[in-house]
Amino acid sequence: MTHPPRILIVDDDPIITRLLATMLQKKRFNVVGTVTSGEEAIIKSAELNPDLVMMNTNLSGALDGIDAAYYIFQLFHCPILFITEIPDEKRLERVKYAEPYGIIFKPFTEIEITTNVDLAIYNHGNRPNSPEQYPMGDPKKIMDVLEGIFIMDKRGRIIFFNTYATWLLDIPAGQIMMKHWREVLMLINATTHEEIKDPVSDAINHLAGVFYDTYTAMVTTTSKCRQVKVAVRPILDTHGKLLAAIMSIKEKSP
Repeated sequence: MTHPPRILIVDDDPIITRLLATMLQKKRFNVVGTVTSGEEAIIKSAELNPDLVMMNTNLSGALDGIDAAYYIFQLFHCPILFITEIPDEKRLERVKYAEPYGIIFKPFTEIEITTNVDLAIYNHGNRPNSPEQYPMGDPKKIMDVLEGIFIMDKRGRIIFFNTYATWLLDIPAGQIMMKHWREVLMLINATTHEEIKDPVSDAINHLAGVFYDTYTAMVTTTSKCRQVKVAVRPILDTHGKLLAAIMSIKEKSP
């Protein structure tokens, strides 16, 4: 690795965040970002493409650290190193499905942090690459593509969206994340103005792609209406199990 390893820290305790950042920077690791929630961590992982994500397992919010780590590793292939409090058997049982490169218990020492970070980055770097490691495509390209990209969990809640999606919906990012997709947009038949059957549920339930190319419009919560093409498909994790659904919305030329 030619550049100093780039680390994203995810913890809602500012004291722990500062302590980790200080320890890492002393060893010349590059702390590229700090966020406080699992939801923010997913977006930042796509934006920053860090070499490692250090994640507290016990985060407040709609997604705890374990769920967020699962999505980050499966979608963006960023390695995860967990930080956690006193062992909780139920929580630790869930940790393994996120496929972390290690887990560090508080209180920790500087040598524990830097050694485990080095090992995680080294082991991930020696992991064989796979064509399926980015099931939704290259994160760098998806963030900048000129179409709205949304990823929904099995319940239809938005866990990721790209920059163009924010412009398309015409609402702040904070009003998009973890909302059911139908809370932020409506798909209608452009001729009859009737709402279209839920394509996300169809894709998830039947594990098949759903496409709407003609006579389709999107209506936002601000009452803007655009002629669009819509494609929805399921995303499977590395074990062949349903991970999420991805929706792309592309505005048609007038």
